[in-house]
Amino acid sequence: MKDLFSDNNIQPADSEFSQKKRGSEDNVLSKSLERRSQVDTESEKGGESAKVQIENLRRQLHEHNYNYYVLSQPTISDFEFDKLMRRLMDMEAEHPEFYDPTSPSVRVGSDINKNFVQVTHRYPMLSLQNTYSEGEVTDFYNRVKKGLNEDFEIVCELKFDGTSISLIYENGKLTQAVTRGDGKKGDDVTDNVRTIRSVPLILKGDNVPRYIEARGEVLMPWSVFEELNAAREAQEEPLFANPRNAASGTLKMQDSKVVASRKLDSYMYYLLGEYLPTDSHFENMMMAKKWGIRVSDAMKRCRSLDDVFAFLKHWDTERKNLPVATDGVVLKVDSLSQQRNLGYTSKFPRWAIAYKFNAEKALTRLDSVSYQVGRTGAVTPVANLEPVQLSGTTVKRASLYNEDAINALDLHIGDMVYVEKGGEIIPKITGVDKEARFLTGDKVTFAKRCPDCGTPLVRNEDEAVYYCPNADGCPTQIKGRIEHFVTRKAMDITVGPETIALLYDKGLIKNAADLYTLQFDDLVNLERWAETSARNLLASIEKSKSVPYERVLYALGIRYVGETVAQKLAQAFPGIDLLAQASIEQLTAVEEIGGRIAQSVVDFFANPNFTEILTRLKEYGLQFALSEEALAAKTDKLQGKTIVISGTFALHSRDEYKAMILQNGGKNSGSVSKNTDFILAGDNMGPAKLEKAEKLGVKIIDEQQFLGMIGVL
Repeated sequence: MKDLFSDNNIQPADSEFSQKKRGSEDNVLSKSLERRSQVDTESEKGGESAKVQIENLRRQLHEHNYNYYVLSQPTISDFEFDKLMRRLMDMEAEHPEFYDPTSPSVRVGSDINKNFVQVTHRYPMLSLQNTYSEGEVTDFYNRVKKGLNEDFEIVCELKFDGTSISLIYENGKLTQAVTRGDGKKGDDVTDNVRTIRSVPLILKGDNVPRYIEARGEVLMPWSVFEELNAAREAQEEPLFANPRNAASGTLKMQDSKVVASRKLDSYMYYLLGEYLPTDSHFENMMMAKKWGIRVSDAMKRCRSLDDVFAFLKHWDTERKNLPVATDGVVLKVDSLSQQRNLGYTSKFPRWAIAYKFNAEKALTRLDSVSYQVGRTGAVTPVANLEPVQLSGTTVKRASLYNEDAINALDLHIGDMVYVEKGGEIIPKITGVDKEARFLTGDKVTFAKRCPDCGTPLVRNEDEAVYYCPNADGCPTQIKGRIEHFVTRKAMDITVGPETIALLYDKGLIKNAADLYTLQFDDLVNLERWAETSARNLLASIEKSKSVPYERVLYALGIRYVGETVAQKLAQAFPGIDLLAQASIEQLTAVEEIGGRIAQSVVDFFANPNFTEILTRLKEYGLQFALSEEALAAKTDKLQGKTIVISGTFALHSRDEYKAMILQNGGKNSGSVSKNTDFILAGDNMGPAKLEKAEKLGVKIIDEQQFLGMIGVL
């Protein structure tokens, strides 16, 4: 069940949804920028003030965003747009006194983290009743007809599978963006939403109401979702099941720079306010589009039930060609006064419903089951299928997740199986046609041995995953760890998986440390290798020796130690020897380090093969301690103190304060308890934390007091 004002994002197949570029192939499209650039240059020569130049650049960039995202008629290339943006950002950096939260430059985000503040919705975000058949749609239509007893029209809109958002504009400027929450209150995610380029920061035109609220959906395009999951898969991190989950998780991230990098999209489909332009929902949305609000062209005003069914039939097929996830159509009575007359039941409006498409599925044959081994030894089963068309793509493989999932399906080789995508990008088997089971093969049972090295697999009691324990001798794991070691966020060595496999197969490398023993002659004599390629790789390896400790720690590939965990461990144990000697108790005392991570770290340093590799990497000059600058900042001023951070801050970000606590010997905690020494509180401190602090008598200090405590002020 979804909320009324969050389900029907619309992206048309032939305009907004088309894969458009800003016209880099068309020289005509760049003339506008050339003319404006000439004007700007002449203005500068004429002594135009910095403020005026900044305002002109902002105006131009807002206009180009409108042309691109709303009209789908770009007038400049990507390169030219980026050039204007770079110029604006440079000028804003030189003149911080002209800061404006609605500047196009906020699209890049900020690394200042903030707690999300709860905001009460001025208009509750309600839910819609779902229907699944044409008969139920007919019943809805007849109820509306009987309830109104007059002519009416139905607006049909695609129902996009994203996360709901409410955008508030005051005097034409975006002032707040709030999630649905529980329908009555939601989280203020304004900073994150400002990074979404399809969300206008300033509305166009002179007839924009003083207060307007636009309800819509934030979503992640399939292409971005696939890139994100591919990156997570490479790091053996859990994959997002669908773009909806990915969009929702991204919108609630603390770092808006990361949000900006995720390239979220948005569509608005409902306006609220006391001074709406017309009584027609459809006309209001067309007006909103003129103001610069992104509204889909895939809206249709239907005058009969036949028109509604034609819309449903068209989009049940056409939606498969869209680059974003959809799961239905929303039907609304067009007239706002008729909406008010129809009113609500105890749960839903009587003037709107959501028609849900059936998840697309196909029946195909299970040919075999294969098993993949990751760098940490995790073994994943994959169903190999007779190729079948599904959601516009040919599906040959589907995830089987783990042994429990296989047993639940009671799979046999040769079974006819149902494969679904629905809202999922990763195909999955959802059932078996057991009536079609005839002369099938053996029952599928999970592999007992590693498919690569033959080692018996093991499964921990508290996990659903089987592992190959032969970390030292399993070729796939070894090559996977080296591939992880060289990634950009780790050691940033410019070598790909194919080259790593070649070097491994030739016996030149057996672990990450061997990279630092490679010689020019080793490389230049390889097939299809030239002198330049050899020199470039050796230079990249040499450069990696300056990579800081926390990234080296991440590069080691310790199970469950991702980027963030590596940073926390590096702060808590500023040298690798300290970390190697740490006990489970010492490790779990570090914020966000649980027993599973702690045990994995201890096991890693207990493995003599890994410690030998570490010894060699030290000898080759890698950084296995925090820099002198970072160490100089470490003190014991907060030794033994447990500190809770709450609220938003002006002088430093929350992450910076967390780092300061660690640098000064303190411990971060996410919850207030009798063991809390004090709370570092900023604006909008969480009411629950405040109440508990008062009850327990925990001291509360502000950032000025805290900085004085550690000697920064």
